Amino acid sequence: MSQIIPVESISQKILFLRGEKVMIDSDLAKVYGVTTKRLNEQVKRNKDRFPEDFMFQLTQKEKDEVVANCDHLQRLKFSSSLPYVFSEHGAIMLASVLNSAKAIEASIYVVRAFVRLRELLATNKDLSRKLLGLERKYESHDKKIKAVFDAIRQLMSPLNESSSRPEKPKYKVGF
Repeated sequence: MSQIIPVESISQKILFLRGEKVMIDSDLAKVYGVTTKRLNEQVKRNKDRFPEDFMFQLTQKEKDEVVANCDHLQRLKFSSSLPYVFSEHGAIMLASVLNSAKAIEASIYVVRAFVRLRELLATNKDLSRKLLGLERKYESHDKKIKAVFDAIRQLMSPLNESSSRPEKPKYKVGF
C-alpha cells in the first residue's frame, strides 16, 4: 500500500446509525483509493452481495444530522444524492467487489478499526456493569449511615425535647 492509513483515523470515521456501526461511502472510497462514484457503481453492479445489514442508504434527515455532527462531511451538505453507509461486513464485501490490491490491503485496516471500536464498547459495558454493582452495594450503606446520624441527633437533643420525664418545678429565688 503506497500510503498507510492509521487505524485511529479510520475509527474516527465510524458512525453509529440505526443501531449499527457504519462508515459512509465517501470515507470508504478514500480508504480504498477510489472515487465515491466508482465505489457506488460497483455496489450497484453487485447489489445481491449487499443485503440491508451490510449496507443501507441514509434518509434526508439522517444525512442532515450526519453533516451537522461531522465536520469532515460538510461537503455532503449540498449533494443531491443520499449517501450509502456500510457495516463492517459491508466494508469487507466492498473490498472484494472493488478487487484491487489497495482495497484488499485497506480492508484489513478497516476491519481492525471496527474490532478496536467493538473492544472499547465492551470495556465500557464491563465498567458500567461494575459501577452499577458498586452503586447498589453502597446504596444500603447510605441508608444505614443516615440511621446512625438520626440516632446521634436524637442523643444530642436537649433532655426536655426527647425525654418523656416531667419537668421539675422551678423554684422562685428571692422575695
